[in-house]
Parts: sequence; structure tokens; C-alpha cells
Amino acid sequence: MNIRMSSTALAATLVLGIAAGPASPALAVGAGAPAISGHSAHRTPVTEAPDAEALRTAIAGLPKDDATAALVRVSGSGGDWRGSSGVHDLVSGRPADPDGRFRAGSVTKVFTAAVVLQLAEEGRIGLDRPVRRYLPDLIPAAYEDVTVRQLLNHTSGIPSVGSGGDLDDWYAHRFDLHDPERTVREATSLEPDFAPGAQQHYANIGYTVAGLLIERVTGDTYASQVSRRVLEPLHLKDTYFPGTDPTVRGPHNHGYQLFGTGELRDVTVWGATDAWAAGDLISTTADLERFTRALFDGRVVRGPLLQEMFTLPDASVREYGTGKPAAYSAGLSVMRLGGREVWGKTGGRWGYNTVVAATRDLSRTLVYSVNSTDAKGDGMNPTAMNIVVAAFGAPSAG
Repeated sequence: MNIRMSSTALAATLVLGIAAGPASPALAVGAGAPAISGHSAHRTPVTEAPDAEALRTAIAGLPKDDATAALVRVSGSGGDWRGSSGVHDLVSGRPADPDGRFRAGSVTKVFTAAVVLQLAEEGRIGLDRPVRRYLPDLIPAAYEDVTVRQLLNHTSGIPSVGSGGDLDDWYAHRFDLHDPERTVREATSLEPDFAPGAQQHYANIGYTVAGLLIERVTGDTYASQVSRRVLEPLHLKDTYFPGTDPTVRGPHNHGYQLFGTGELRDVTVWGATDAWAAGDLISTTADLERFTRALFDGRVVRGPLLQEMFTLPDASVREYGTGKPAAYSAGLSVMRLGGREVWGKTGGRWGYNTVVAATRDLSRTLVYSVNSTDAKGDGMNPTAMNIVVAAFGAPSAG
């Protein structure tokens, strides 16, 4: 198998402006596109059946250069489609398990945001209150104006830490254990990237703080709170938090990563404590589909607070370093696909890319897991890109 991604395919994905990975946009607004539009066309339900031929074509031929397996679920008012392709592992070559668990990466942020919003609904957290009010020992005076809402929509200005080094360095330290409090102390010892609320910078750090905020307010662990408030009520029996366990428990398909030397390594066993409340969730496509439908339907976060997940910062807020429009709400982001607004989130861990996405009215939903060979690349994985376009249509800017 030729394991090198073609430069043509990569260039095409970059032109379309969708990125994947642990610190990249989930479903990012295209250049010049309005973040939220009032045009009725954008609210038109998807009534046609999923394009089964396009979806089959999108995942055909695996394993290949960019991916070894793909699991896809599309649902909505036009009907449902399920498909899988590729292999469980490259050694045995047996078919991929369509019900296999996988690392969901930054899709974890949607669960974290939902729990914070639940606590806000209960009056235990104020979205406009300073985070320092709840975590005075962790958040220094230099960050006293950062609010809870700014953690969730990536406008806090707290800088990222711990993301240096190349792939070989990450691999060498894949079993290291990371303490979230130490990560926050390190980040807040640095100068802010910008004044709170002035710009938007997608990163894990805000959700690391949010996880600690959940623990401080509830007196319980982050994992326990998400399990009790979300996983158990929705019967997400195949979704769990691995903690310090670097393995994926239960049925799963192996993840592979292409290294600079051209070597393809099995990276299935890899610790996720560096991501924690920002990216350590393990799940299945069935569970994530159930979660997405319940979330958008108001059965996880209720009332006005649900709208926080579908509201971007003020139009004056731009992306840090690029000046592009802000693309992130609390836990989600938005893109125009097939002439409609699609809200969702991507996740990337080594060997795994994930998406949860849906129209606001749930007339079309998409969940996939792609065992990408460059899960943290600069552009979206070609197989993943093909799935998105097959499910919703091509990205549009106007």
C-alpha cells in the first residue's frame, strides 16, 4: 500500500478551508461567509434521502494512502444510511468492526460544554462571572476578567502550552501522565494572547479549565459528572473516559499514523491525559449519533442556555493570528454546506478522526470515525472530506 497522501488531494482540501486535528477548526466558517444567517434557505430542511452511492464511493477502497478504515452514520427526515469500510488492523486484514469504539478527540468538548451549561441552568455557575471566582487558587489576577463563557467559546486569551515537539517526540512521550492543574498553572503564568473577549483562539486550554471548574463546583470528578449527567441518561453504554489507561477497551479498529520517514505505525495504544476534558472521550458512531440528536433536540441542555451552543461571539471578534471571522460557539462551530448551516465538531487523536454534525433542525445528521494516517495534519483528511460532502454537499461561501 502506498501510504503517502497525494499533494493534489491535500491541496484540494486546504482550498476548501476545512481543517481537522486537536487544535483546528471543527466546521469552520469559510472566508467571507456569514457566521449565522437569517436567510430562509439556510433553514430549509433536508428532505431528500442520503446519497447512498456518493457515501459508498466516499469510503470505498480502504485501506489506502490516507485512511485504513471508516465508520459512517447518516440520519434524518430523508432516511438513514450506515456504512463501514477498511480493516480492523493491517496485520489480519479482517473487515473493520462497524460498531467499534474509537478516540473521539475534541468531540469531548461538546460534552464538557454541555455539563457547564447544565450547571449554569442550575444556578451553580454564572457564564458572565469571572472564572477566578470559582478557581482563585488556579487563576491569577492577570486573568481575573476571564469569564466562564469565554472559556467555552475560546475567547479567554489564555495561551496554549504543551503542544511543542515533533511527531517522534510525541510518540516517545505517549504514555506520559499530565496533570490538568499543572497545565493551567503553566498556561496562566504566561502573558495572555489577547484581552479576554477581544479575539478567538481555538485551543484545549479553555476546556481544561472548564473541566477543573466542573470538579470544583460539584465536588466530584469531571468524568463522573459527565457520566451521570449525559452518558447514563442517554444510555451511551459504549462511551467512556479512559483516565490513565492508554488502551481502547472493547471492540475497536486500530489507528495508524504516518511518520516522517514514511513508516506507518500502529498508534492505537496512546495515553490521552494531555487532552482530558478537552479530548479524551472514547465512543462509537451509534452513541455519538444518539448524543447529537438529544443535544440538538434540547434534551441535554435546555431552554435559553442551549442557544449558547448555537451562538457565535460578536461579529467584531476575529480569529487570533488570521483575522478570519470567529467560528466557535460553546462547544460547537458552524459551516455552510450544500447551502445550509451545519453545526458540529471534529476531533483528532493519533490514528483517529471523528465528526459529529447536523443541521439545526436535525433533518440531516452525520457521525463518522475515520482511521486517518495523518489525524493531526494541516488539512482535512481526504476520505473524511469526501464523507462530509456526500452527506451535506460542498462548502459554500455565500
